[in-house]
Amino acid sequence: MVKLNRIYTRTGDDGTTGLVDGSRLSKCAARVGAYGSTDETMSAIGVARLHAVEPYAAMLMRIQNDLFDVGADLATPGDDFVASGTQPEWPPLRIVQAQIDRLEAEIDAMNAELAPLSSFILPGGTPLSAQLHVARTVARRAERDAVAAAAETLINPLAIRYLNRLSDHLFVMARHANRAVGDVLWVPAANR
Repeated sequence: MVKLNRIYTRTGDDGTTGLVDGSRLSKCAARVGAYGSTDETMSAIGVARLHAVEPYAAMLMRIQNDLFDVGADLATPGDDFVASGTQPEWPPLRIVQAQIDRLEAEIDAMNAELAPLSSFILPGGTPLSAQLHVARTVARRAERDAVAAAAETLINPLAIRYLNRLSDHLFVMARHANRAVGDVLWVPAANR
């Protein structure tokens, strides 16, 4: 259980931050960037939720909770996500395949109600759709940052896969939220 009595500790004044295992890392490290971008994604989704009704509101709330799991996963060093045959007394919080499977099922259900795309989409339409596109682009950055961190250190591959699938989910949800007004389509060379 998390318990925060003080918000500032002054321990980060030297440019480092504490990871879940108690170790310290530079605030400009790739791992810190990855969970920072994940936090930004969670915040962008929070703004989208201001415009959301059901079923979107419930899906976005579940995703925000998952993103906290992703952040905890990225902030926890270790290789326990690799089949090692040992189980620690307090296993770290890691993204699991079931979370990705849920995203895929929701994508498939929403996409089944949409017409095939005939062009690329411009962000817009309803306020919810526009904000979902913002969240989608931030999720793509979080994925890139997690891939960059994985080039330097061990990162749970399922955390990266979750972020990849999340941007797809947000794209399909943005289209689904625009069903009443239609997709805003890109018209190549429209202004020449």
